[in-house]
Amino acid sequence: MSKERDVAGAMSTRNDARNDAQNDAQNDGQLALELAVYAGGRVSRHPLPSEGRVSLGRSKENDVPIDDSSVSRRHALIHLGPRITIEDLGSANGTRLRRERTAGPTTKLLDLHLEQGKTMELSVGDAVNLGSALIVILPREGAVSAAPGQRPGEPIVIDPAMQKLYALAERVAGSPITVLLLGETGAGKEVLAEHIHRRSPRAQGPFLRLNCAALSESLLESELFGHEKGAFTSAGQAKPGLLETAEKGTVLLDEVGELPPSIQVKLLRVLEDRKVMRVGGLSPRPIDVRFLSATNRDLAAEVKRGAFREDLFFRLNGIALTIPPLRARTAEIAPLARAIADRTAAALGRRGPAFAPETIAALEAHGWPGNIRELRNVIERAVVLSGGDTLLPEHLLLDAAAGAAPAAAAPLTPMLDSGAAPAAPARAADEEAGAGRSGQSAGDLRRELDAIERRRIVDALEQCAGNQTQAAALLGMPRRTFVARLDAYGIPRPRKRKSNE
Repeated sequence: MSKERDVAGAMSTRNDARNDAQNDAQNDGQLALELAVYAGGRVSRHPLPSEGRVSLGRSKENDVPIDDSSVSRRHALIHLGPRITIEDLGSANGTRLRRERTAGPTTKLLDLHLEQGKTMELSVGDAVNLGSALIVILPREGAVSAAPGQRPGEPIVIDPAMQKLYALAERVAGSPITVLLLGETGAGKEVLAEHIHRRSPRAQGPFLRLNCAALSESLLESELFGHEKGAFTSAGQAKPGLLETAEKGTVLLDEVGELPPSIQVKLLRVLEDRKVMRVGGLSPRPIDVRFLSATNRDLAAEVKRGAFREDLFFRLNGIALTIPPLRARTAEIAPLARAIADRTAAALGRRGPAFAPETIAALEAHGWPGNIRELRNVIERAVVLSGGDTLLPEHLLLDAAAGAAPAAAAPLTPMLDSGAAPAAPARAADEEAGAGRSGQSAGDLRRELDAIERRRIVDALEQCAGNQTQAAALLGMPRRTFVARLDAYGIPRPRKRKSNE
């Protein structure tokens, strides 16, 4: 008991300048945070608000559902504000905080059990066990800096083309012009959008990211523009739309090329009039919002084939910024990989691993069809699998067939995307080679990851009533990649329902 009090006292008096700086930066609106959840061999990420409460548990009614049998239905609450705390809600398997504490030349891992109804203060990077699941609060994707001289929360920008792009973005940020961000899936469009927001006069206002591909047409309209009481059967009270809640801030319309035609018309009206009409409303409401949009589609080609309105394209395309793929900026691969590895190791209560020279060479030689998203998931998986102080090439489990840069029309293949754990379908030759390189059979691991991905694809189709576009969006996967996965795993493609059904 005395030992536990000593540990608790040490934790309460701990003075960690790095975490204090990160918390202060988050309070000042400079550092966006996310919650990384490691459960069942998968990792998922959930953006966190600057203040409020976030519930965690196995029930789908929680803000962050965690599909793990060791997690209680309502397990814990995270309180966000000037300080971040976690509260246990009477869980069956408990809540434990794991934190490295440095005292002189030695480092030890503190492990403190949180009693029911009690709260405990968290710092960015602290690892917390909910049963056997692991959660950690981290800077949001792209907000990790590892290059010398960079400020916390700044993206890693080393490649000359990227430096020019970010310099142009900072010049654009100070104006109200609409910006269209172009680039492959996972190249960093959202990171650049947040950078523009932070450098703009609206930096103190909200930054709202809206995935246009993730919502059905009817739901998208209600979410975007809001509705009045009684506008439809379940509208028991009036609700402001997301565009209204972003007042004085910035809205990123992600996957804007997926907008259905009817919403394109209404969005064009909003851009021209700066007013929104709620569903069931009688008069428009003025809004003060700056719009950014992002897509991996060629919108000019979409306009030519009649899938996207030309007038909306011109409105969104005040200036277009194209982000080069990761394979075209190899100078950034190593520092990005090191930053991701350090962050993942901290979440697991370990020190960041070193990279063998041949590991860096393998990373720089890979084609990265999934760009930074794929790199992040490959490195996170490698850190989890390695269990040691050095990452070796066999820990990466890179698909040799994907090593070359893909052709322009090749499908993009994100691996271990947020919430899903997709890995490329296994090939027998790769399995044999992987098994020969390490003591653990790489083939067995690939088969396990394939089984996980296949199950999640089937589950997503069931949740979306067979709608492939919505299921792909639910998994954060480009639709053409999703369709390719259906064929690879032998999953029957759902037939479209007849109109009279």
